[in-house]
Amino acid sequence: MEPIQLIALIIFLVTIGLIIWGKVDRVGIGIIGVVLMVLFGVMKETEAFMFVDWNVIAILFGIWIIAIYFGKTGIPEYLAVIMLMVSRNNIALFLILLGVISAFISMFVDNVVVILIMAPAILYVTKKMKLPSFPFIIFIGLSANFMGTALLLGDLPPQMLHSVAGIEFPEFIWQMGRPSSFPILTATFMLTAFLFYQFKFKKMYAGRSINNTAIGEIAVANPMEHIKNRKFAAVVMAVFCATILGMALRPLTGLYLGFIAVSGAFTLVLIMEIFQKKLGNPSFKEVIGELDWRALLFYVTLFILVGAINHVGLIKMIANSMASYVQGSYILSATILYWVTALTVGVVEHDAYILAFLYIIRDLAASANINPWPLWWTVLWAGTLGSNLTVAGAPALFVALNICEKEDSCKIGLKQFFSYTIPFVVITLAICFVLGLVIWIVPFTL
Repeated sequence: MEPIQLIALIIFLVTIGLIIWGKVDRVGIGIIGVVLMVLFGVMKETEAFMFVDWNVIAILFGIWIIAIYFGKTGIPEYLAVIMLMVSRNNIALFLILLGVISAFISMFVDNVVVILIMAPAILYVTKKMKLPSFPFIIFIGLSANFMGTALLLGDLPPQMLHSVAGIEFPEFIWQMGRPSSFPILTATFMLTAFLFYQFKFKKMYAGRSINNTAIGEIAVANPMEHIKNRKFAAVVMAVFCATILGMALRPLTGLYLGFIAVSGAFTLVLIMEIFQKKLGNPSFKEVIGELDWRALLFYVTLFILVGAINHVGLIKMIANSMASYVQGSYILSATILYWVTALTVGVVEHDAYILAFLYIIRDLAASANINPWPLWWTVLWAGTLGSNLTVAGAPALFVALNICEKEDSCKIGLKQFFSYTIPFVVITLAICFVLGLVIWIVPFTL
């Protein structure tokens, strides 16, 4: 290992270690790590900007703007009330249905944003029913973090896969003649939700039904009354759906996904500002004030840090050292990679880990002359599912935990927290591993 590679490795590991530790501001640590990489000659300042995939940052920015408008439409509250009515006095079923709704929204909206959108609606219902919010909020947190990787838009890891491998929106549904992320994760989630309903929530709420008076107060005369401004909601949903359709058709148009997302956001902002009096929507100043700029900056630093170690050849070195082992047993290598990833991301920030390994697998495939896709999916799925173990792995759970402790006015103990996360992680990882093994890994060894 050359001196410059050793310097880059030390800076990278110390920076990521401090980010994982979480006692110091993560964005600040990321910026310091980038500055040190430049000062010690690992990269030039101009190269740092080139390492960032601005297309991915644009996707995040555009979708977040649209998501903030979506959160103000009243649609989440409407969906929560509909789920309450569908559950017919069954609290366990109501809880599961909320998780399903949150999971599928998270395929198009960042998981933290999903929690912030759904939490007010759930808290409104739980307060009326005089139920603790923790089981509801933590389950939507687990569900949202889980399904964010099912499609291209919901979370950073699938967007990073698009950046590294060039995968398009439709390929998250069907790729290389077989089901890919959406069908496999959907099947995994639905089976997990059924098991949680059958063996956890039914027992937890056995003999306890929803008060009919509470249902009447929540449902009002018509659930649609929760959507107070229907014109505003209709415009937001129309632009949201048009943006998603534009992304799905990207292979035909050739436009960058970031451009499509920002164009959708710009169109929505323009309509809202021009017709603000008629639509009664929030001002752009209010919307932009809710945007998580710190998260965007943090993702920028991640791209630069991983780009720096790739620049000095560290990723290629790791890939070359792994090549002989993968060639020896592809199934064993994929299995080890899956479970090691799952265990690792339970205690570390999973975005940096996944991004680094996407590059490692890219170079590994070239060195070992293998198809990278089974390994890419392995890292993506294990990295997302395993991150649900702790708040260190999934920032969405940190947000959920804070909301619960504030609303329930009590400290959530580690035992109570793990009583949800450990079973959820173990079940989802086991189901997804079997499906991935049968559909993706074994066929490429025959």
